[in-house]
Amino acid sequence: MLVILVLLLAAAALCARLGVWQLDRAQVRGASAEARHTAALVAAPPVPLDTVLQPQTSFTGQLVGRKVAVTGTYDPAGQLLVPGRAHDGQVGYLVLTPLRVAADDSPVLPVVRGWVASPADADVPPTGPVDVVGYLQASEQAGSGVADGRSEAISSPELLNAWGGPIYTGYLVVASSDPAQSSAVQILEPPTKPGSGLNIQNLAYAAQWWIFGAFAVLLWLRLVRDEARGASDGVDVAEA
Repeated sequence: MLVILVLLLAAAALCARLGVWQLDRAQVRGASAEARHTAALVAAPPVPLDTVLQPQTSFTGQLVGRKVAVTGTYDPAGQLLVPGRAHDGQVGYLVLTPLRVAADDSPVLPVVRGWVASPADADVPPTGPVDVVGYLQASEQAGSGVADGRSEAISSPELLNAWGGPIYTGYLVVASSDPAQSSAVQILEPPTKPGSGLNIQNLAYAAQWWIFGAFAVLLWLRLVRDEARGASDGVDVAEA
């Protein structure tokens, strides 16, 4: 039993090591794929916003990171700060501004104009008509609401109460605008889907190796239990 234990534990350790290796491969390959995807998003020409998304319609996962162009007018009175957001290793604020899109019913598009380290760095948005190019991202889950010029989340239902509507179910992350905004507001990278930094195939391989390792340990426990039960049965027979 000790020999079998050593063999099974060695097999379990090997499976665990192979699982860790596959996890590392998933991170490396996922990061490489994400970098290529980001480069493709940046290089892609923008399409008009109204060709891919309409106000108060469902935001699908395929729209995340889609590069679009839109014309409208910022409402500086509705500008909000979204705290607790990281950028380049620092935690600061997103500058969230409502854009009244130039359309028949002037729908509201939530626009993340960028990131600032402190509220004092948040500038006033450009006045008058502005042409914005940016990347779409899905609305977040509701937070604690909008209060004191801040919002814990970029949630269209909460923003609808503060800004009115009709409103888009996603928001725009600015890549460029004309006229340009202040350099104090740092432009963000294109948004990505959660988990896009990992390769799914290698993750599946890692899970398989860990399952094999767990099976080896469980097999040894089963053998020990059966051996103990057999010994107990032998003692009972001898006593009888």
